[in-house]
Amino acid sequence: MKAVDFFADRQGEWASVTESLVRHTERVRAPGFDVEDLEAPRRNVLVFYGVGGIGKSTLSRGVADRLADAATGREDWPPLNPSVGRVLPVRIDLSRETGADVESLMLALRLAVADLGHAMPAFDIAFQRYWQSTHPGEPLEEYLRRRTWFSRLPGSNVLSQQMQSVLSDAAQVLALPGTTGALVGLGLRSLVGALRDRRHWVRTLAGCRRLADLLEAEPSQDTLSYFAHLLAWDLEQLPERHRVTPVVLLDTFEDAGRRGHRDLEKLIQRVVWLMPNALFVITGRNRLQWADATLEGQLDWAGPECWPQLVGGVREEPRQHTVGYLSAEDCDIYLCERLTIGGEPLLDDRTRYLITRNSYGLPLYLDLAVMRFLDLYRRNGRTPEVHEFNLDFPALVARTFRDLPPETRRVLRSVSLLDAFSISLATAASSLDHDAPAMDLVERPFVDADPAAPWPYQLHDLIRETVREADSTSEDRWSDADWQRTALRAFQALGGETDRDRTRLVASLRQGLRLANDYRLDLGWLEEAAFRYVEDFLWEPLGTAETDVSDLASITTPAHALSVTLAAIADRQSRHRSLTAETLRAVLASGQLPETLRELPQYFLAECDRDLGNFQASLAGMQQVIDVGGRLAATAARGQAHLARRVGRFPQVRAAAEALGTEGRRDRVLGDLWWSQGTIALACSSYAASRDEALSTGQPGEAALSQACLAFASAFQDRPRAAEQIARAKELLGQASIRWAEIQVQIAVLVRDAGLASDLPERAERVATLAQEAGLTSSVAYARLAGCFHATVLDSPSLLEEARDRLRTSVRGEEFAYLMELTYLMAGDQPPTELPAAQWLDGVQQTQARWAALVADRRREVSANRGE
Repeated sequence: MKAVDFFADRQGEWASVTESLVRHTERVRAPGFDVEDLEAPRRNVLVFYGVGGIGKSTLSRGVADRLADAATGREDWPPLNPSVGRVLPVRIDLSRETGADVESLMLALRLAVADLGHAMPAFDIAFQRYWQSTHPGEPLEEYLRRRTWFSRLPGSNVLSQQMQSVLSDAAQVLALPGTTGALVGLGLRSLVGALRDRRHWVRTLAGCRRLADLLEAEPSQDTLSYFAHLLAWDLEQLPERHRVTPVVLLDTFEDAGRRGHRDLEKLIQRVVWLMPNALFVITGRNRLQWADATLEGQLDWAGPECWPQLVGGVREEPRQHTVGYLSAEDCDIYLCERLTIGGEPLLDDRTRYLITRNSYGLPLYLDLAVMRFLDLYRRNGRTPEVHEFNLDFPALVARTFRDLPPETRRVLRSVSLLDAFSISLATAASSLDHDAPAMDLVERPFVDADPAAPWPYQLHDLIRETVREADSTSEDRWSDADWQRTALRAFQALGGETDRDRTRLVASLRQGLRLANDYRLDLGWLEEAAFRYVEDFLWEPLGTAETDVSDLASITTPAHALSVTLAAIADRQSRHRSLTAETLRAVLASGQLPETLRELPQYFLAECDRDLGNFQASLAGMQQVIDVGGRLAATAARGQAHLARRVGRFPQVRAAAEALGTEGRRDRVLGDLWWSQGTIALACSSYAASRDEALSTGQPGEAALSQACLAFASAFQDRPRAAEQIARAKELLGQASIRWAEIQVQIAVLVRDAGLASDLPERAERVATLAQEAGLTSSVAYARLAGCFHATVLDSPSLLEEARDRLRTSVRGEEFAYLMELTYLMAGDQPPTELPAAQWLDGVQQTQARWAALVADRRREVSANRGE
């Protein structure tokens, strides 16, 4: 007897792939095609969508295998048209369990083309700059080796060497020492200058019109998505005999739209748009909506004029297709080929007919029927009777479920509550004292495995749902109390996983919040996990709740309230602070959070109010958190110190800082105090102490925030040192997500360039606009202070008056009036009497002397640079 994996027909879908490749390659090779044209409509997306269990992932894998090797797959899948030429497939699973992001996508694309044996110089130079900034000290080859999914791709052994070769060439022509640091500081400026001047030794790279701009952009995942343009350009430069057509297969696409309000989908769409020479084959449960003009703003390119072949009714390939149920003939072929004995079908005609009829063409049903047949055949030593397969899908699942050993059934029920599980997690959730039943379960064909995931095993969603429904009719069915007890055990087992690392903490939160909400469990370990999640500014998407206020009326459990709270806090890095504030107010109004957790939305609401300029509301909110005396009391006390500084009450800030201690970030608060007094050396030492303390205690987010502040303060006094501090801030921010700190580093660059960059006022306004879009009033004011510093250094009264006018819009009564006062002190002018006076620590005269000295030092540096 032979039981083999077999891929059923799907000839129509394969025909769409082959026809799409013909049409796509014709367009790419046509005269006038320009890979750098960012305005032409895109026709490089083929979509297959359909219900769960219909076989989309199997189709995606089958297409990838066939494109990689023409000898694989069914013989009745015809070969590609010879006119297509060589294709290069790469398949990426976007399911939430894999944790795929745009970095994974870009690395997978580059690894796939590495097998061509050619460097991709434009992409490789830009990517190395990104990598050095976001993964400081982490070799790329080591990163790839630790992640088994990447190691399976063909180019994993040669990619690092190809990139190093490109860097070596760049370092050689620029006369830079080594390769690793070639794209920071002077090396980057030299390369960008050479590209813009189109010097002879980089003339080929200079042909990539946008490379210089992308090298100067701040490294981030958003910037990384634009590097797809560079990779597309590199591929077009290959010699004709080495040209390939990349085919990128993106599976489980529905999960890309679930995380962060289309944030990931937006980045992926950008990659698709910027690689018009690649064909993208997307599989998912939903029709792709990119041709819907109402999505403009959520996506970079939306509407039928952008994606004419994603509109309904289009017949030309590539386009959108529904993945239908298998035909009766396809089902019969599958069952004949799947199980054979002596080369003949093991299932007789009547059994195959009955299975086919009851399956309604659902591939998952056929898989389960074959598994049941094998179990009965092996257990009884005979061919099962026809009537044993006269079952609809739920009944088949129930029969398959019933045929499992009792303890394996217990484990299956338990893990049906979980999105993903491990052997130990399944055993604990099942309240068993041995692993054998869980080990038996994961060997079953309806359990998928992904070794790279935090927990490697998962059930198909359709199986999970049907197991729980079918259980109501089984002989040993569970009562509601049984399910409740199992949910509690699974919940407690997840809590035991949170101390292993942050990845497990976040994964446990995702599953624990859902279980606690569905079964109305006490929050238990979720409280501690929630505080740990927010304390270090990393903000991984939890994917547990929507944060739109219109959806919050349904908050009826503490777990749902906590889900919405954490999602809102994380989302504030990419949304306007007013939206976050509105959501947090709604959570507090629901009354669902226990008293021990109310300080969480209260504090972050007070922080949002501070950022939005709602001074009194923020002050009152911070005081509420302090009065509770909970986990965030010290953080709220620091918040009040920040508020006191905003209104120029500096003695109050110093008194508050002394009482904060390490937990309240005393050193960072002192750094904020000292720079405003013009005592830059003290500010820098305080920020450095705060950074080092955070690094020593394993808090990369706080370290990045302190370093951003250090970069800003040092920029007023020591430009060479400031360049180093700015570079280090960018490195540390690669490990965290802090929008305020990211903008503060951009302001540090402005201060560093003050007096030297003629376009600084325009740049300062661009940074201020970014801050306004995020709802960060302090960042707006600091960006405009940089403009005033620039005008003062240049000793230009007209320019200074324009800069003051812009800063004046940030002043609300006492709030930020001290910044306006500083613009007069640094220029040696008398502040207007109507301007609220700040309470400077050692008086106006000493403060004015220090700021005037900073201006004088910068003027001398400007004169030296001009050769005066």
